Amino acid sequence: MALKLQQGQIWKHGDEFIRIVQLARLEVGYKVVRNLKTGEGTHRHASKKDFCRLLKSATLLAPKPAANAALSPLSPV
Repeated sequence: MALKLQQGQIWKHGDEFIRIVQLARLEVGYKVVRNLKTGEGTHRHASKKDFCRLLKSATLLAPKPAANAALSPLSPV
């Protein structure tokens, strides 16, 4: 199954979390953190090819449901 990289995705790799900060055509800017609540970590850059190799052993975390999703004008009532 092919996944599409998107800005803001959070991946779990071992005991670290990887969040995609900037997604360009050939380069990915990401932040590696140990604790998602504090958000303290280091910013790194890698080519898209190297970043995808890093994610091979990682799992994508499900995004939190948006708080405003229930109030969206497009949602059926």
